[in-house]
Amino acid sequence: MEKKGFKMPSAFSILFIIIAILAVITHLIPSVKSASIADFVMAAPTGFVQAIDVCVFVLCIGGFLGVVADTGALDAGIAAVVKKMNGNELMLIPVLMLIFSLGGTSYGMCEETMAFYVLIVGTMMVAGFDAMVGCATILLGAGVGCLGSTVNPFAVGAAADELKNAGIKVNQTIIIGLGAILWLSSLLIAIIFVMRYAKKVKSEGRSILTAAEKAASEAEYLSGKSTDTVQMTTSQKITLVLFGLSFVIMIISLIPWADFGVSMPYATGKWLVGQVWGDWYFQELQAWFTIMAIIIAIVSRMPERDFIKNFINGAADMMSVVLIIAVARGISVLMKATGLDMYVLDNAAKALSGVNTTVFTAGSYIVYIGLSFLIPSTSGLAGASMGTFGPLAVKLGLSPEVMVMIYCAACGVVNLITPTSAVVMGGTSLSKIEYPTWLKFALPLCGILVVANIIILSIAMMVL
Repeated sequence: MEKKGFKMPSAFSILFIIIAILAVITHLIPSVKSASIADFVMAAPTGFVQAIDVCVFVLCIGGFLGVVADTGALDAGIAAVVKKMNGNELMLIPVLMLIFSLGGTSYGMCEETMAFYVLIVGTMMVAGFDAMVGCATILLGAGVGCLGSTVNPFAVGAAADELKNAGIKVNQTIIIGLGAILWLSSLLIAIIFVMRYAKKVKSEGRSILTAAEKAASEAEYLSGKSTDTVQMTTSQKITLVLFGLSFVIMIISLIPWADFGVSMPYATGKWLVGQVWGDWYFQELQAWFTIMAIIIAIVSRMPERDFIKNFINGAADMMSVVLIIAVARGISVLMKATGLDMYVLDNAAKALSGVNTTVFTAGSYIVYIGLSFLIPSTSGLAGASMGTFGPLAVKLGLSPEVMVMIYCAACGVVNLITPTSAVVMGGTSLSKIEYPTWLKFALPLCGILVVANIIILSIAMMVL
C-alpha cells in the first residue's frame, strides 16, 4: 500500500491562503480598513480585471505556440540546436541568461518571458538538464536584469518621476552606473549558481525536483521527442524563421525608444496595430502573435479547422497560468482596498528616521523587501513609496539616486521568489514545478544576492 504523506498545497491554494491571512491581519490593526467578506471574495475577480491585458496576452501566446507545435518545426529545431552544441550545452545558460537580463535591465522584461518557457524548458530538457534549469535560466535571467535596472521605465523611470514630483532632482548617470554594477554583479552570481546546479543534474543526476514534478515535466516536454536530427521541410524552416522573428519584433517593440531620443517612423507598427515600436504593450502583442500564428498556418498549409483547433488547444494549455496571474494580482487588490500597504509603508519610514548611513541603507533595503511582497508591481511600488523615502533620504543628507536603486534591487530580489508575482507563479506552472520546490531552489541564491546588494549599496551611499 502506498504511504500517504503531507502534500504541499497547489499554487492556487497558497495564493488564496495569503489573501485570507492578510484579510485577517486587517482586523488586528485599528488604523486600516478591516477587510470584509466581500473584499476577500472579490480580490481574485478584481485581480483578473486589472490583469486582463497580460492574461489575454498569455492566451494568445499559448495559441501561437499551439499552431507552431503542430507544424513539427519546434521539435526539429530544438533537436538541431542540441546536436549542434555537441557536449557544450552548458554554455546555453550564460548566453540565454545574459540575453534575458538585457531585456530586464532595459525595459523591465517580465510577463513577456511567459512566451519563452515552452521553448527554453523543452530545449534544456532535451539537452539533458531538468525543467528547473530551463525555468531558472528565464526567471533568474530576466529577474536579475530588473534587479539592476539601468533605463527600465517601469522601475528607475517611475521612481525618478516620483522624486521629480517631490521637487528632488536626480542624476541619471549615477542611476545608470549603479544599476549596471548591480545588474552585472547579480547576473554573474546567478549564472554561476544555475550552472553549478545544471552540472549536478547532467553529470550526477542530482535534481531538486520531486518524482511527480519530473514525471510531469518529462511528459510535457520529452514525450515523443528525440535529439536525432531530422530533415526539416522548407515550410518548417520558414516557420522557425517566422517564430524567431515574432520574438525579435516583440522585444524591439517594447523598448522605450523615445526615452533614448529615437523617434520611430510610422512603418514600425503603427499601420498594423495603431502604435509605433516603443509604444507597444500587451494589447498590441496580443494582435501581433495572433497575426503571426495565422501567417505560420498559411506557410505550413494548415487547414482552417486545424488552425482553429490548434490555436484554441494552445490557449487552453495556458488557462491555469492565466488563473494564477489573476489570483496573484488579487493580493495587491486586497492590500490597496484596505490600506494595509500604506500602513506598512508609513510605519517603515518612521522607523528609519534618524539612523546612520549604513543602518539606513540596510534598513531601507529590508523594508523594501517587505513592501515588495505586498506590492509586486515595480511602478506601483515606486508610486506608493518613493514620495516618502526619497525626501527622507535627502533630509538625512543621503543620495536620492542610491535610494532609487535600493528600492529597485530589493524589489528585484523579492520578485524572484514572491508568490504575489504572476511571473514566478506562472513560470513555475509552465515548467511543471511546484512553488515550494522553486522556493527551495532560489532562496539560497536570493540570500547571496541580498548580501552582495547591501554591500554595494552601502558603499555607494557612503561615497555619493
